Amino acid sequence: MRYLPHTEEDIADMLQVVGASHLEELFSSIPEDCRFRGDLKLAGPVTEWELNDMMAALAHNMAVAPEYKIFLGAGSYRHHIPATVSYLLGRSEFSTSYTPYQPEISQGTLQAIFEYQTLVSLLLGMDVANASLYDGASALAEALLMGARVTGRKKVALSSLIHPHYRIVVCTYLEPAGFEIIQIPYGLDGTTDLSGLREIEGLAAVAIQSPNFFGCMEDLSGAASCAHDAGALLVASFTEPLAFGLYKSPGVLGADICCGEGQSFGIPQSYGGPGLGMFACLKRYMRSMPGRLVGRTEDRDGKPGFVLTLATREQHIRREKATSNICTNSGLCAVTSAMYMASLGGGGLRELARLNYDKSEYLKGELRKAGFGIPFSAAGFNEFVVELPSGSEAVYRRLQDQKLVAGLPLGAFYSEMANRYLLCVTEIMSRQDMDELVSQLRAACNSLAGN
Repeated sequence: MRYLPHTEEDIADMLQVVGASHLEELFSSIPEDCRFRGDLKLAGPVTEWELNDMMAALAHNMAVAPEYKIFLGAGSYRHHIPATVSYLLGRSEFSTSYTPYQPEISQGTLQAIFEYQTLVSLLLGMDVANASLYDGASALAEALLMGARVTGRKKVALSSLIHPHYRIVVCTYLEPAGFEIIQIPYGLDGTTDLSGLREIEGLAAVAIQSPNFFGCMEDLSGAASCAHDAGALLVASFTEPLAFGLYKSPGVLGADICCGEGQSFGIPQSYGGPGLGMFACLKRYMRSMPGRLVGRTEDRDGKPGFVLTLATREQHIRREKATSNICTNSGLCAVTSAMYMASLGGGGLRELARLNYDKSEYLKGELRKAGFGIPFSAAGFNEFVVELPSGSEAVYRRLQDQKLVAGLPLGAFYSEMANRYLLCVTEIMSRQDMDELVSQLRAACNSLAGN
């Protein structure tokens, strides 16, 4: 249900139109003995997502079974979406064709994308952002191809802590074109081991994800130094852009290209899609950037307007000069994320990022108190790895029966990670939810040990 608040001035104007001096007059037809007097006994203020949870709990009194509590992230995150985003996105002006070829009739879409580019550049600390790509995985592959165009080399180094699905997409893009892909190992603290990077010759680009797949923040400034010493570009990837509301942006830390998934910003998970490929770079590399770029200009009367400044696809220019021919932008998703960022503002993003961090640290601390191992010491954001006792598959299944999804089993992606799980906590998880997870994990492990 939409909530459209009115200001005091709005209310006064409406009362004047209907000939009433105050709101009480609107209820004069109701007998006095039927009208409530005094203050309602309401609880204190709560956040919008807490109110949604409260209403869901009331609804469960008539439901067959409660919802699952899912402590799962790994590249797709469940965040609260403000009502402003849903309302604005429902306006017909934004439901247009995916590419605004005719600026004279597409000013609204073009300006919305321009605002998106501006907000992404500010968030990532980069000079220029494009009008978005398909998703985070294809954006990373395009970034590495861009690094090859800039340097003229065909060798890239890829952190083993980049999302496994992203690495598969990179291989699909690059291997048939004859690129050499080097996997960089990770260290004991849960971050990429950069020690051997300076010894690799002929690198076009080095790709590091931060926060990485284990939820740990990487040393991007150190990675930038190593990459630049080798004459390569640093590509900073991400799956959770909200982290940059709390941590320094990749551009500030020396990244040349920054790309990743923007689903966290106002886009529902929707069973895996659609996503949003955020992509930004330094200004000197702008003409090698894939996709399209909306710019601000003036018409012949001096009035501001918006146009496609760069469009480096084969549909727009000669094929041999195109940077990519499969970089369609997710226009509506990009506008959605712009609405989300604008709704929260800089202060809101910082506050929300801090809340995600604090909740994750709370759960991590409670699991540690309960005797579970937290193998990695590096600073993180809203995800972390927990180690369960041997035979944890039975524990995991038992929690699923209790409507709890205790993270992502890592053994399927890293053979050495048997009995380790990637847990995620966002702002929508309550302390009660987290305490229940710890309690159920302890009970299931104790039961397993007793058998």
